[in-house]
Amino acid sequence: MAVGKLTFTKAEREKLAEFLWLLNWISVLTGAILFGLGLFLKVEIQKRQEVMSEQGILYVPHMLITTGLVACAINFLGGKICLDCTDTNKFLRWKMVMMPYVVCTLVFTACVLAGAVMCYSISSQLEEALFLGLRNAMRYYKDTDTPGRCYLKKTLDLLQIQFQCCGNSGYRDWFQVQWVSSRYLDMNNSSVRDRLRSNVDRKYLMDGVPFSCCSTASPRPCIQQRLSDRSAHFNFDRQSQQLNLWRRGCRPALMEHYTQILQSIGLTVLLIWLFELLVLTGVRYLQTAMENVIRLGNPDSESEGWILENSLAETARSNFNIIKNLGKCYQGDDDDPNINIPSAATERELPSRCAHIPETS
Repeated sequence: MAVGKLTFTKAEREKLAEFLWLLNWISVLTGAILFGLGLFLKVEIQKRQEVMSEQGILYVPHMLITTGLVACAINFLGGKICLDCTDTNKFLRWKMVMMPYVVCTLVFTACVLAGAVMCYSISSQLEEALFLGLRNAMRYYKDTDTPGRCYLKKTLDLLQIQFQCCGNSGYRDWFQVQWVSSRYLDMNNSSVRDRLRSNVDRKYLMDGVPFSCCSTASPRPCIQQRLSDRSAHFNFDRQSQQLNLWRRGCRPALMEHYTQILQSIGLTVLLIWLFELLVLTGVRYLQTAMENVIRLGNPDSESEGWILENSLAETARSNFNIIKNLGKCYQGDDDDPNINIPSAATERELPSRCAHIPETS
């Protein structure tokens, strides 16, 4: 039993073909939107590439860019096919192309859905990439004279000022790394030497943060040194520290930024998928209806169209058998020892049969 069977008159087939022609041109625009969204997401990720580890998260924008380009090509061709389907004679030129076109549209529609799912499932990979990238950037913050790392100080300072954040998860992350270059340490100072000797890795660790962690809303000059010593600063209130330093870490701030972008893109791609699913359904009805008209031999007669010619179970079973038979075709002849091995009796009969063949003049 066919799934979604409908009956179409000649006028209804023509209207369906014209409507699908219009939808295919709209789909060309949606393909351009997909391309633009992928390009925008790629640029946004590459903006913060210095504070991200190489986790291969660019596959999402690349997926959207590729799908968008394919959408433009497939729907441009689909518009031409659907327009010619208004005439039965013109449809004959596309009859052999219709099924591959429907399959390509189905694969493309599945890729659009996959792109939407990726936008929502990439969060954990993005967070891990930000965590590792920010940790390494903070570790090399002091290396302003090292080639390949000299830009990290400026990058982190601008990041903390722009997103009003401090550290990886919070401002205390700066207590675990040496962020002051050894060039600026006074080795003649006994306190500096004692602090270096007290650390196993001989790093100059202190309870301070860079100036870019200072909040612009602070009612007093920024306190960024000796933050763990309450008595070191007059009238210092630890509870109101958020008025002095940015309390939020840069990883949560960047995650919030990218999550908003990914959710917006994911919702847009999901709506495009629903639209493409509508186009795919219409094209399938048009294909089957036109093929049945040709089978009937009367262009003016009614014809039936469907999504699946058989039920879901029968279709799945038929496709499984086709795949199974294809697998048998690719098996080597050497697997069966009885194939192409003539018996001894057959070899004796061949010369005798050849001897009784009369010669023709």
